[in-house]
Amino acid sequence: QVQLVESGGGLVQAGDSLRLSCAASGRTLSNYGVGWFRQAPGNEREFVAAISWRNGRTSYADSVKGRFTLSRDNALNTVNLQMNSLKPEDTAVYYCAADSEGSWYAPPRPEVYDYWGRGTQVTVSS
Repeated sequence: QVQLVESGGGLVQAGDSLRLSCAASGRTLSNYGVGWFRQAPGNEREFVAAISWRNGRTSYADSVKGRFTLSRDNALNTVNLQMNSLKPEDTAVYYCAADSEGSWYAPPRPEVYDYWGRGTQVTVSS
């Protein structure tokens, strides 16, 4: 079983940057795909970005492409989400999740992910 803990959220102004981290324990992430999702009040959980651990393949939602960048740290068993040029519409709770069958391809569908963190709040003021 994998335990995931997100960190790095906060309150920033439009145009600022934040770096979210997802730290895993219990299992190495080398056999998983890791996704980031977000949920704003009244909205469904939506895909942000994902990385498959074995080949480092990344994918991004169109709304964040060119602004957000995923990276992984094998030694720390961590996935980081660098968020630049933040917009008020990026405001949401951000969750990381692990897919036990996603080591080669991490899909953008939240329903396939097995393990979830509790989330970290990101608020972007205009």
